[in-house]
Parts: sequence; structure tokens; C-alpha cells
Amino acid sequence: MKDIITRHKSGEHIGICSVCSAHPLVIEAALRFDLSTNNKVLIEATSNQVNQFGGYTGMQPADFRDFVYNIARTVGFPAERIILGGDHLGPNCWQDEPAAVAMEKSIDLIKAYVAAGFSKIHLDASMSCADDPVPLDPGVVAERAARLCQAAEETASDEQKRHLTYVIGTEVPVPGGEASTIGSVHVTRAQDAAATLETHEAAFRKLGLDAALERVIAIVVQPGVEFDHTQIIHYQPQEAKALSAWIESTPMVYEAHSTDYQTRQAYRALVRDHFAILKVGPALTFALREAIFALAQMENELIAPESRSRVMEVIDEVMLNEPGYWKKYYRPHLEPGDGRYPLQPFRPYPLLLAASAYSPKR
Repeated sequence: MKDIITRHKSGEHIGICSVCSAHPLVIEAALRFDLSTNNKVLIEATSNQVNQFGGYTGMQPADFRDFVYNIARTVGFPAERIILGGDHLGPNCWQDEPAAVAMEKSIDLIKAYVAAGFSKIHLDASMSCADDPVPLDPGVVAERAARLCQAAEETASDEQKRHLTYVIGTEVPVPGGEASTIGSVHVTRAQDAAATLETHEAAFRKLGLDAALERVIAIVVQPGVEFDHTQIIHYQPQEAKALSAWIESTPMVYEAHSTDYQTRQAYRALVRDHFAILKVGPALTFALREAIFALAQMENELIAPESRSRVMEVIDEVMLNEPGYWKKYYRPHLEPGDGRYPLQPFRPYPLLLAASAYSPKR
């Protein structure tokens, strides 16, 4: 990551896509896409997908690392070209618990990610816990992020610290897209990005983390891109001019979340304007659904009923039986079939993997 950021800050028109998915077919496709290049591939797990308790994938950080490397080994992708990242690492999963308890779990989460070899760490302590005011004071956010960083620094070996990088910032769109219809998106103000950096620098220095500040490579901001389950807000460069100009005075770049479904021209403009880390996940699983559903339609034409996978029926069954991870994004009553086509994620449930008969061997 450090090399990519250095090249970007030197004037090269370069950025990186962050593959935010735990689905094996998505990860395999990402690795195959860059198999014949020299590019690094950044693959990130979120704290609700992968944590010390298993997350919704059932994987701890070391498990996810091995999961990715096993896919890479099968397709012949060099492990040294894979960057593993942890996204939204903080109290995200434990917001309904007291802050003291949530932060202890968050510290253990950070330690598990770093110990497993993840080198890109998003320190996200922006969410209020059960006994916190809403919204959380920016100074408290920065103080908690500094504590998380301290845990990472204490866990990482000297060799790991050569590659270890941090991302800070709090203006993160809803993971997986907005729940309600969107008409416009608030673009982060340059002065707010500056305040985020200032509060984090002060909090880091208070804990003696001056060396760790050198590893902060990006700030999360909202450049004006978003999607809900039916529509997309595309990047408008003129709306982010001041934000783009401010970051030029720092050694960092921006990280933009929810950049799914943007146009080729928009991605180029985002990188040009220093939003050099582009997070994409739901768009990848949407493409996966398109492929699986097309195969299912072919199967219905060619295969006897008793031999079909029933993959589309299984998707309906799982979504209706396990609504916990998607219900906040949709209207209260979901009919069978409603979950097949929206722009939000397709989660890698075990039943769905079995129905799609995943195997990286071709």
C-alpha cells in the first residue's frame, strides 16, 4: 500500500480497488482478473464479516487469511501480491454494549487482525455505544481510534510495521448501501477532513504514537457517491473540488466507501481527485448474482427438475429465514424473490455456497 500511495503523491495517476467481499467466487474472480499483471490486489474483510468470534462468515482473521491464500494458491496467484485489509475495525459489532466493554472487544479485534498479517487497518471508532451520546464527540472518536492503533502497534512485529498502514476517518456511508431512497449526498467539507486529521494527530501523540502517524495513509471521506437498493448517485467532480485540493497539502490520500456501480469515467475522476482507495463489494456480488441467475435459467431449460440446484429457491429460503443482516435495508415485508435483484450485497451463507457448488478448480 505504501508504494501505491507514494506513487500517487508523486503525481502518477494510480489508485487501487478494495475488494470488500468474503464470497469465494468474488475473491477468485478478483485474483484471476489481475493474474497476468504485476498489480497488487487488495482484499478486505469487515468487522461484522470476520472477527474474533467468527462474524457472519464464521471466520476469525487468521481463518480469512488462510481462506484467501488457499484460493490464491489454487488459481496460481502469488501471495506476495495480496494486501489484506480490515474494514470498520472498532466497536461496530458491539454498539449495543457499554463503551468500556465494546472497546475491550475492539482492541482484541485489532490484535487478531494484525496478528493474522492484515496490513491495512481501518481504525473506525465513530459509532456510539450503549452508554454514549449520539452523535459521538469527534475528540472521543479520535481517542478511541488512538487506543485501537496502540493495540495494533503493540501486536505488530518490526517486520510487520514496514508494511502496516492505517486509515482514519468517520464519514462512512452505511455499509452495503442506504436503506431509504436517496436524492443527494452530502460531500465532506475540506475543513471537516482537516479537523479529523487534527484530532487524530493529537490523540495519537498523547499516547506516544508519533511513529504510527507515519503509517496513516488515508482519511475516509464522502466524495458524493452512494447507492440504495434501486438507484445510484454518481460522482460529480465539481462538488468535491475543495476537498480534493485540501488533501494535496498532506502526505495522504482519501479512501472512498460505497463506490460501487460508478462509471469508468467516474472512477478515473475519483483517482485523479485523490480518492485513490475505492471500496467496492456489493457491485461484485451483484455481478455474481447475475451470473448465477443466468446459469439457473439455463439449468431450468436443460436439467431435469430432480437434478437442479434450486439455487434461486435456496436464496429466497435463506433470506426469509435469516433476515438479521439485510432487514434494515428493505421495507418490513419481503416477498419471495424480492431479495434477488437489489444493489445491496449477496452474503456468502453456507447454504448458498452449497447451492452454487463452489469450487475454485476448473
